[in-house]
Amino acid sequence: MRPAQANHNWQADQKGDPNLPEQKPQYVSAFRALSGYVRPHIWAFIGVFCCTLIAILSDLLQPFLMKIAIDDNLLAGKNDYKGLLTICAVYLGLSVSSFIFTYVQNNLLQNIGQSIVSRIRKQLFGHIMKQSMRYFDRMSSGSLITHVSSDTEALNQFFNQVLLSLFRDGLTLIFIIVMMFQLDTTLALYCLILLPIISLIAISFRSFMRTTYQIARTRLSRMVAFVAENLSGMNLVQVFHQQKEQEKQFNERNGLYFKANLREIRTNVVFGRTFDILSNLSVAFVTWIGGNAVLGQHLEFGVLYAFITYIRQFFQPINTITQQWNTLQSATVAITRIWTVFESKPDVTDRDGRDGEGIQPDKVKGRIDFDHISFYYEEGIPIIRNLDLHIRPGELIGVVGTTGAGKSSLISLLCRFYDVKEGRIRIDGTDVRDIPQAALHRAVGLVQQEPYLYSGSIIDNVRMFDESISREEVIEACEFVGADSVIQRLKNGYDTKLSERGSGLSAGERQLISFARIIVFKPKVLILDEASANLDSHTEQLIQNALHVVSKNRTTIVIAHRLSTIMQADRIIVMSQGEIVEQGNHNQLLENGGHYRELYEHSQGHVAV
Repeated sequence: MRPAQANHNWQADQKGDPNLPEQKPQYVSAFRALSGYVRPHIWAFIGVFCCTLIAILSDLLQPFLMKIAIDDNLLAGKNDYKGLLTICAVYLGLSVSSFIFTYVQNNLLQNIGQSIVSRIRKQLFGHIMKQSMRYFDRMSSGSLITHVSSDTEALNQFFNQVLLSLFRDGLTLIFIIVMMFQLDTTLALYCLILLPIISLIAISFRSFMRTTYQIARTRLSRMVAFVAENLSGMNLVQVFHQQKEQEKQFNERNGLYFKANLREIRTNVVFGRTFDILSNLSVAFVTWIGGNAVLGQHLEFGVLYAFITYIRQFFQPINTITQQWNTLQSATVAITRIWTVFESKPDVTDRDGRDGEGIQPDKVKGRIDFDHISFYYEEGIPIIRNLDLHIRPGELIGVVGTTGAGKSSLISLLCRFYDVKEGRIRIDGTDVRDIPQAALHRAVGLVQQEPYLYSGSIIDNVRMFDESISREEVIEACEFVGADSVIQRLKNGYDTKLSERGSGLSAGERQLISFARIIVFKPKVLILDEASANLDSHTEQLIQNALHVVSKNRTTIVIAHRLSTIMQADRIIVMSQGEIVEQGNHNQLLENGGHYRELYEHSQGHVAV
């Protein structure tokens, strides 16, 4: 993500960007979609419900047993030690039952939650991988990382904390009310006066807490995006000595996130303490009302004891539910954000009913036709204008031009990272939009200026973890491009483990490995997008030698700033402002004295006065 884009996102956070998913609530549809993941576990949920029911009854029957022991035995003047022993045994049995079924309930719910979240995380990653390049142009890597990691973790907490609280504490509240009415209807009705007060407090805090959490969540996402941007561009930060400026900007974002967290914590503390005060006042109220009734002999002492126990237990699940309110807000926002990603559709898709018959990667001849194509990233800003180009099978084409001429966009359209706005691109007479993308990308090989290597061995990086490609084929490809001597110098040779992006290897060595990767997959159309721009002269010569051999019987398109890379090309295309302004071989273009000659003289150090 570009710095300007990151700054725009951060400013949008401060102003309240209307396009943010959390500011366009779609909670109902998101939770409805989530229900599809729940259905396969319906019997497990029934098991959780039954275990929860037994565990709650085991807990709530204990005060009732104490009421029986007090009123029917101790205060009644009986010396029924056998009855008391039986009550103690039942009490112990209920405690053990509560422990066992709570343990089973928690394990069942954990298993359900982890299974659902694992499935969603897998599908989310797969869905992101299917998106078109335009999606990644407008989405920051930090935001996507947050979706895959933090948002799915919030969803995990929803199942393991919020859902458990709703099951257990919701049923506990219901059964406590039932038990209180069973003990004394009048005292229970007095206690029900608390319900409207609790509801009023919860409603008052709900909207404020949601807003508070959304602000904190959004600022965290912006901070993660900023960190991801700086880590990916650390070389530029250090070269231009931007450490202090970037640290200043990070501190600003971190400070805003810090303030949002403090606000969230203060809200939770006030909310929680409000219920604590209400709980203590309720106990005092029940003690006063019930105490007068006991003194007036209208109520048994054991009933009052059980009532006080139940009223304390009445506020425990409420407190637990309110403590989970923040987690519920987190999960609600996370679910909406995740489903916003799921709802995104790739701009580039395979056409229905088109199987691309006749286009088999190993049988492609390599004729390429750009039929009067036009393309733009943003409406009204054309990148390529009515370009018409026809490339013969096996032809080696060089493409040159100043920055912004549309060279890389032309290649992106051929690889179908984007679709043309007008015209069409054909391979062997078939529109690339009618070719399945999997087949297209096997037929067209691309070597980019900055090759990407994965964490893994050199063998796996060359064959892209495709076990059907043998080790011998990989070694042969590396020898073919001249990478073998480089690899053999490494400690473990072809089994050397590379870190992310292949750090530890020079740009030229990484380029050779990515070139070997192309050789292994044997594409019929080969594209080198500035592939020799960062190479030293020796490595460039290795690439030139390999290119000379590999381009035989292959249609090859080379985009280059170094004109030495394409001077031997069959044809050189000169682009300017999205159009082809010149084409011909090296000598013909020099004789014409146009754009190409200016580029050539500039590359030779001849600057016009």
